[in-house]
Amino acid sequence: MKKAMIALLCMRMLNLGILASLIIFTSASLEAGEPDITPQRQAELIHFLKHDCGSCHGLTMEGGLGPPLLPADIAGKPKEWLRQVILDGIPDTAMPPWRPFVNEVEADWLIYLLQKGLSNE
Repeated sequence: MKKAMIALLCMRMLNLGILASLIIFTSASLEAGEPDITPQRQAELIHFLKHDCGSCHGLTMEGGLGPPLLPADIAGKPKEWLRQVILDGIPDTAMPPWRPFVNEVEADWLIYLLQKGLSNE
C-alpha cells in the first residue's frame, strides 16, 4: 500500500514537472518570437500587419488615421492591453476588432514584431 502511494505521488510530481516545463518552454518560445505558428501563417500575419494594419497606421507604421506603432510608440503599453485592442478593437473609433481573423497567440506574435520593429522587406 505504501509503495503504491509513493508511486502515485511520484507520477503526480512527474506530471506537474512536465506541465511546468511545457509552460516555461511555451513562454520562453513566445518571448523569443517563436510561437507555434507555421511559417506560412507567419507570412500571412506579416502581410496582414503591413497591409491591413498599415492601411490606417501607415505602411511603415509611422501613423496615419491610426497612431504610430513603432517600438518607441508602443513601449510601456501593457501587452494585455495591446492584445485586447487588436482582438476587440476600440468602440466608437476606426479601430476594428480583428478577433475573427487573428487569435490570441497570433496577436501576441504581432505585438512581438511591433516591439522589435517591423522590417520593410
